[in-house]
Amino acid sequence: QVQLVESGGGLVQAGGSLRLACAVSGRTFSTSAMGWFRQAPGKEREFVAAIRWSGTTTYYADSVKGRFTVSRDNTKNTVYLQMNSLKPEDTAVYYCAENPTYGGSYYREGTYVYWGQGTQVTVSS
Repeated sequence: QVQLVESGGGLVQAGGSLRLACAVSGRTFSTSAMGWFRQAPGKEREFVAAIRWSGTTTYYADSVKGRFTVSRDNTKNTVYLQMNSLKPEDTAVYYCAENPTYGGSYYREGTYVYWGQGTQVTVSS
């Protein structure tokens, strides 16, 4: 059974930092692309960042570029999202997702097959 479990969310002041982690179990992680998405109250879920299976290429939404960094440790089956200079508009539930195939756009929800349960990030002003 495939499981993705996010951790590291919480409450932080604007300008602060958080590091999210997503641990994957139940399948081969090292060949999968991984993505981070978020959903704010009353809004649709949106793409945040993604990383190829090798870790050599990353993708970011314009709204987080330069502030967030996605990385992975294939020896630990874990993907990370380092979030710096947080803003109140970053408040959302953050989800990690896994794409075990070699196709599809990194930016689209439909590309990803497996999803975590989400972790809440709240940024106060």
